[in-house]
Amino acid sequence: MNPSVNQPESDFETIEFNVSNGLAILKLNRPDRLNSFTTKMHTEVRAALKQVKQRDDVRCLLLTGNGRGFCAGQDLNDRSVSVSDEAPDLSASIEKNYNPLIRTLTSLELPVICAVNGVAAGAGANIAFACDIVFAAKSASFIQSFNKLGLVPDSGGTWILPRLVGHAKAMAMCLLGEKISADQALRIGLIYSVVDDDELLTEAINVGSRLANGPTKGLSLIKRAIHASATSTLDQQLDLERDLQGIAGKTNDYREGVAAFIEKRQPEYQGN
Repeated sequence: MNPSVNQPESDFETIEFNVSNGLAILKLNRPDRLNSFTTKMHTEVRAALKQVKQRDDVRCLLLTGNGRGFCAGQDLNDRSVSVSDEAPDLSASIEKNYNPLIRTLTSLELPVICAVNGVAAGAGANIAFACDIVFAAKSASFIQSFNKLGLVPDSGGTWILPRLVGHAKAMAMCLLGEKISADQALRIGLIYSVVDDDELLTEAINVGSRLANGPTKGLSLIKRAIHASATSTLDQQLDLERDLQGIAGKTNDYREGVAAFIEKRQPEYQGN
């Protein structure tokens, strides 16, 4: 076990990060700015996710925010956009910060849960949609706000949204930038569940704890297979399922699952 591979849990300023019983909880913590991203926050999130990847005591990740918003995307005050200044290269920020974040969340070999506690706007919405299971408080909302600044949805939005809600709805969401309520998001398939505001974190932690005590390797293979299906033919997906099942069948957790079934008891998975 290597619990201190990067920054100690207490050193962060713009996020909160802790691990307990296999569940890592990462909270965005700039509530006065609706948890919008700055360069510092990106750096700290990256450090926390490095711990998630390298610590063998982490078997599930829960991402949420403090305060009344989940994440309002990029903090525009962290950039100089004055007409008197040279135009910023936004592609550099995406390449350095947002793209690696989305790639990490989608490729982590463990389940990633998101608990959206308030507004999720711009990149903040697309970061949530990149997670494996998304819970939202009843008061939460989602908005593709890029069009209001003359920008293009990033953080995987133009890839994820059509796959979640279809071409027509994704196009309208991005071109119109209309706010989507939590109930609407559930109805059109953007998220998994809507929870009362005061029960959101409890519900997400309960599900996260259940996943953290599950067969982690097998769960990671499920995640890998579903992500691959977006760009695979049926024949390719059948072959991938075959190969991944071969890997899963050699895990200790599979042996434990079968033994527990035969012995009519609850399995005690170790995540390998």
